[in-house]
Amino acid sequence: MKDKFNLTRKENIFLAKKSLVAVIYNSAKLERINVTFPQTKTIIDGLSVKGLDMDDIQTILNLRNAWRYLLNHIDDDFNLEFVKKINSFISYNESIEWGVLRYGNVGISGVKYKPPIPNEKEVIKKINEIMSIESITERAIIYMLWAMRSQLFWDGNKRTSMLCANKILIQHGKGILTIPEEHLEEFNERLTEFYETNDYSKIDLFIYDKCIFGIEYV
Repeated sequence: MKDKFNLTRKENIFLAKKSLVAVIYNSAKLERINVTFPQTKTIIDGLSVKGLDMDDIQTILNLRNAWRYLLNHIDDDFNLEFVKKINSFISYNESIEWGVLRYGNVGISGVKYKPPIPNEKEVIKKINEIMSIESITERAIIYMLWAMRSQLFWDGNKRTSMLCANKILIQHGKGILTIPEEHLEEFNERLTEFYETNDYSKIDLFIYDKCIFGIEYV
């Protein structure tokens, strides 16, 4: 899998900041939050929005704070401690604990697959293995899918995994990853199949083609 974009660090961070509201809006839709784009922007700007559930507002604020941390620490090493830090923002006030590996059993809605309880040594080994993949874009996609299926944390696994994939991409100037609303249904269908089969080939190219964005000069 070739890298789709080759941007400078400055270009990629500029792109991330310009796309931030859209990216957070897409993540909210992925979590089935009934919010509009203007409402998302208002919440990110720190203003109040009437008629929205407080938990939904918390989710959007958590995404904003996680993205701020990511962009301010773009040169930090990508490892389990960084992943935990992202989850501590994503799942703040949302789950049993945040920023720590799950130590109990959970299920994934709509699938038979039951993810095992994560073993920290095995998680670190797998992250190191994924980070050795030559293509940065493939590295980000594989990490995201593996982490989503592994359910490393009590909650916020999709959001945490996607932000971590973006950290990998942005640090190396390879664009941003977000699931546009028009592709959300197909993404969820493919993700459900991936959860059951662990077959990356049914979803990785879809993400590459439909969900990786950069700056295209003419």
